[in-house]
Amino acid sequence: MTQENVISIKDLKLHFTTTKGTVQAVDGVDFDLKPTKAVVVVGESGCGKTSLAKAVLRLLPRNAGQYSGKIWLRDIETMSLSDEEYRKQIRWIKMSMVPQAAMNSLNPVLRVGEQVAEPMLVHAGVDKEAALEQAAKMFQNVGVPVDFLNRYPFELSGGMRQRVAIAMALVTAPELVILDEPTSALDVLTQANIFNLLKEIKNGLETSFILITHDISTSSELADIVAVMYAGQIVEVGESHRFFSKPRHPYSIKLMASVPRLRSRAEPDFIVGRPPSLINPPTGCRFAQRCPSRFEKCVNEPPIYRFGDDWVKCWLYEGKGEIK
Repeated sequence: MTQENVISIKDLKLHFTTTKGTVQAVDGVDFDLKPTKAVVVVGESGCGKTSLAKAVLRLLPRNAGQYSGKIWLRDIETMSLSDEEYRKQIRWIKMSMVPQAAMNSLNPVLRVGEQVAEPMLVHAGVDKEAALEQAAKMFQNVGVPVDFLNRYPFELSGGMRQRVAIAMALVTAPELVILDEPTSALDVLTQANIFNLLKEIKNGLETSFILITHDISTSSELADIVAVMYAGQIVEVGESHRFFSKPRHPYSIKLMASVPRLRSRAEPDFIVGRPPSLINPPTGCRFAQRCPSRFEKCVNEPPIYRFGDDWVKCWLYEGKGEIK
């Protein structure tokens, strides 16, 4: 595997074992990400976006069943590493994560400066004084006053807590950061400020992002690439400038049509039905039961059709693109 991509994912699967059956949360996901780029993974709630983030960073729950595939971080095939090797070489050194709801991920009885410094102590092996100095620098980078180092999470606003969580993810200077719904609990103005901050970080610190979200309109500010996820699978990947004006997959088209338009009188559309169960997903195209363009071939699993760096998993493009 070449070092041209920051991360390359091939046939990644993460299934969970439950009392009702096996949940195929991530079921054969592929995509690549180049340096200093941001890929935005969009889709309805329950399609497997957060499970994908956990699978990439190997944050597996106790009921994880099948966990397979290939993940290359530059030239390191991370799936071949033991848990201890992964902890020492990858997690929070080369790749980190900003989880949903910063208040839930911050320890309420520790000062935020200590929490941001902790990855430096654990993973970089520096002393406490140097770690706190690095935490102070990172606070400045994300727009948090340095005197907030000695405050507790409950003393900060939602926006400031989210900036602290971002600082914690960036303090060890990882090349890739996974953001799982980083603005879902924030007001619209604070969301805009956070996304402006992320754009500055991407360009200034040369960091790549995987952004997990269902907010298509807000994510367009950061996206270089869009990956559309449905029922545990990626069904379309496209460069953002093309995707937002002309999505290819029928699900992507309906998803974009559901977004309210500021300068259009068209009513937002909706998708009929509901997503399939991930315990027993349908054979063939998983979107076929809700798709307005379905036809006979949709009972079979569609191949991937490539259009340059973009691709789509849909029978409608048979004969129009190169099979991946």
